[in-house]
Amino acid sequence: MDKGIDLWNKILAKAMQTPGVKVNRNEFLRKSFKSHYTEEQISQFLEQGTVGNVPINILDELAGDCIAHHTRISTATSFVCGIPGGFAMLGTIPSDLIQYYFHVFVLSQKLAYLYGYPNLCDEDGNFVEGATDILTVFVGLMGGVTAANIVVQEIAEQVQKTLLKRMPRYALTRTFLYPLVKQVAKWIGINLTKQSFARGVSKVVPLIGGLVSAILTYITFRPQARKMKQQLRDQMLNAYKNRDADTKTH
Repeated sequence: MDKGIDLWNKILAKAMQTPGVKVNRNEFLRKSFKSHYTEEQISQFLEQGTVGNVPINILDELAGDCIAHHTRISTATSFVCGIPGGFAMLGTIPSDLIQYYFHVFVLSQKLAYLYGYPNLCDEDGNFVEGATDILTVFVGLMGGVTAANIVVQEIAEQVQKTLLKRMPRYALTRTFLYPLVKQVAKWIGINLTKQSFARGVSKVVPLIGGLVSAILTYITFRPQARKMKQQLRDQMLNAYKNRDADTKTH
């Protein structure tokens, strides 16, 4: 297996085992919208999707709040994880990387649900088949990977065509999109190898290591999270407009 993909798969597996990584779509959306809408209206959004039903400025505001919240927590946790003797190492992978991608995964689910993407979990609260591929693609969006944009565009179009409430029950490994997912995973792995040097050197000096880890997290998490948010938003809006245009012409 490609070293980049292998590294990413190890980090992905560790982060996916972290308690709290799964976001309950309905609970999250109900909590997010409760100060803006009635319970009846919220139930409608859960069934029919948010895009086209909720003003985009409200979705953008809620998305911005989520990004700010996870940026603060991830940055603070990076400081602790970056100090030698801080949180224990999980296997051979630095704990600050695990917590970083834990927040990426949680945030990406929240942003996806706000912008109308279907549930990544089944009725029992477990991730559906192919969820790890979707989360990998979301990480690719943060890095501006073209292959990730293509996959998300395809998903958004399928969602708007069929108004799916849950991700289709098939793995991306069995579709024409899988080579693109592998490209994204390889890019993430290579990028992580480059980042690990700066993080590793910083740990040599107590406290400085924590500060460097926190700074690295802050300067990367927020702008990249905004990039992911913009792509999830734009791809779903475009798919909605295309569906609306097709409906009017028939």
